[in-house]
Amino acid sequence: MTISHQGTALITGASTGIGAIYADRLAKRGYDLILVARNQERLSALTKQLNGQTGRSVRTLAADLSDKADLAKVEATLRDDPSITMLINNAGIGAVAPLLLANVDKMEDMITLNITALTRLTYAAVPGFVARGKGTIINISSIVGIAAEVLNGVYGASKAYVLSFSHSLVHELADKGIRVQAVLPGATATEFWDIAGFPHQNMDQAIVMRADDMVDAALSGLDQGELVTIPGLQDGIDWTRFEANRRALSAKFGHSKPAPRYRAA
Repeated sequence: MTISHQGTALITGASTGIGAIYADRLAKRGYDLILVARNQERLSALTKQLNGQTGRSVRTLAADLSDKADLAKVEATLRDDPSITMLINNAGIGAVAPLLLANVDKMEDMITLNITALTRLTYAAVPGFVARGKGTIINISSIVGIAAEVLNGVYGASKAYVLSFSHSLVHELADKGIRVQAVLPGATATEFWDIAGFPHQNMDQAIVMRADDMVDAALSGLDQGELVTIPGLQDGIDWTRFEANRRALSAKFGHSKPAPRYRAA
């Protein structure tokens, strides 16, 4: 069976884990790839593997997205390469330490990668997508974007930003032929947790999802047209109700006078 060419997908954090699995799955769906990560050795090994298995064109771009110069190189690629039809903002770091035990400089680094880099890459990609009338943006958020109490507060807040930003992108770009999906994984079996300081092997394995299962579920959600995909949420109606209630509540905020409970006696 011949698979039609789907354009080029640029994937950040692509050398291992979730990003590498996205690369594999998208190559098999007919995408050429631009793989972005810090580790060139890992990128080269993955490129060789994907070339052999799929025959797709795979380019690598070694870049530390926390570095302004490196980030600018990736932004330029997104602006200047008209073959790019998909951006997957996957690169990110996490933490499990509470505020009193966390290093604020490391928290700032997290904000730089999880929020600033993701935002700048999206801003670089969108004008070209709009001009061409098509494009897909997949933002990897997390369940802690909703359940902020679960892990480190800055990490949860950064992922809440990704979810909120994705909602805004849907609102602004849906009528311009641009698809936007926010993916909210739960605990996933990758080295992300080793870096965060709490290996997934130490967790209750009943809540840890395999990375390939997570990505396959996320792509299934994309195929179904979901704007938000939560692979571990067993009953999708729960999210439908949550989102409907959020939108209904947001329509009640605008009033010229404070609510009676805030008025002076």
